[in-house]
Amino acid sequence: MTYRFIDTHCHFDFPPFTGDEEQSITRAAQAGVEAIIVPAVEAAYFERVLDLSRRHQALYAALGLHPIVIEHHLDEHIDALDAIVQTAGDKLVAIGEIGLDLYRDDPQFARQQTILDAQLRLAKRHDLPVILHSRRTHDKLAMHLKRIDLPRRGVVHGFSGSLQQAQRFIALGYKIGVGGTITYPRASKTRDVMAQLPLEALLLETDAPDMPLNGFQGQPNRPEQAARVFDALCELREEPEEVIAHALMENTRAVFGITL
Repeated sequence: MTYRFIDTHCHFDFPPFTGDEEQSITRAAQAGVEAIIVPAVEAAYFERVLDLSRRHQALYAALGLHPIVIEHHLDEHIDALDAIVQTAGDKLVAIGEIGLDLYRDDPQFARQQTILDAQLRLAKRHDLPVILHSRRTHDKLAMHLKRIDLPRRGVVHGFSGSLQQAQRFIALGYKIGVGGTITYPRASKTRDVMAQLPLEALLLETDAPDMPLNGFQGQPNRPEQAARVFDALCELREEPEEVIAHALMENTRAVFGITL
């Protein structure tokens, strides 16, 4: 049986999708992936992500300033984001991808936190959920989320932390993004976490074209691979497949307001 999915995190505004949008959307739909959320990572990409969402029914936009390119972000980009959100329309479903990252050299962490807080407050002001990036920063991110209380909450995407860290985000009202990491047998910690978390806390994602699945290393990841992430999740969970599929869709609708 083919279930219906939403890929809640795909950078569809980058190659290999650029210039191949229609065919890529069709390929995804053939695997049951009927909608895709496309998060922008910096101000230069806001308009192209919004434009994609307006031209393609299956695509939805999220706009944000990603910590991995912190040196690109200016204070006025927050103002630009605020202005765009006010006129973006209903295909804009979140502020994201935003968050914290201590993986890279010279992370400018104080600046990251300033930019994050400004975007959290913006999301709160506009009553939008957030799509959160966190690498080596789960505990610190949770502190920011506790301090700036967002009514719509959001998702910590591509999660690979501990069970306790995931439970803390869930206690704050946030969902946990399940991606291709669980297709790797060696990722036993993340697989164990996803097996134990409450089903109502999980969202499906690919992070395409990044994060290729096990068996597809060296190839660009694609949104249709959400179906394989689902299969891997079903192997880890005790619930029937149809229950898991329904819950993932309901969780996505609850966070982003997307209904198929």
